[in-house]
Amino acid sequence: MKNVLDDCKDPMGAAIYDYYKNGKAGKLRVFSPDFDEDEIPVKELFRDFGQMSQIEQLALRRAQGQILDVGAGSGCHSLALKELGKNSKAIDISGLAVEVMRQRGVDASVTDFFDPSFTGTFDTIIMLMNGAGIIGNIGNIGNFFERVDKLLNDGGVVLMDSSDLKYLYEDEQGGYVFNLAGDYYGQMKYSMKYKNIQGEPFDWLYIDFDTLSYYSRKYGYNVVLLHEGEHYDFLVELSRI
Repeated sequence: MKNVLDDCKDPMGAAIYDYYKNGKAGKLRVFSPDFDEDEIPVKELFRDFGQMSQIEQLALRRAQGQILDVGAGSGCHSLALKELGKNSKAIDISGLAVEVMRQRGVDASVTDFFDPSFTGTFDTIIMLMNGAGIIGNIGNIGNFFERVDKLLNDGGVVLMDSSDLKYLYEDEQGGYVFNLAGDYYGQMKYSMKYKNIQGEPFDWLYIDFDTLSYYSRKYGYNVVLLHEGEHYDFLVELSRI
């Protein structure tokens, strides 16, 4: 395994563990050099199928066969899949989150999606809650498709959501002003803190549909837009050409 989190540097995992054990949690604080401090409501990480977004519900309904739930967190998507009569394997880099998932009855392991020692084949890979973020940055997208190639059965699909951050760059005339000399505008860097637990900074990718389509074709994949949300979010289905 690689890139799994130490408990002492895992604020989200600690928040998930606290909420599961105590029914409440403190503030899960999110920091970025590009935005003001934010907060993730930990309770929302434990929502059930009826409380999920349209994008999540659609993805879970479409998921078939042997399903891999990537970055599964508290296991809410895998539990919803189980309620729908479907089987899934959940992975996360947080040992605390995986411990919670196992106690909730989810088949889960502490695994980095990008670790080449992680093997298996799946009919559906789900990456939800801005699941494309796990790619990290544009420079890692080739590695992402290489891993998908290894893990996806023939005829299998990836169901993944993302958001287009172009609205942050809209000018008064309704156009968009980007720094063409800088990094791709959807590449973000974050860190989290929970109580006295400070996490390491990490990259997170919000990729727009056109850019995702370009790279999908480059690496031999079809991309189908399944749903657009109200806040520049969208769900796609990736499959081999």
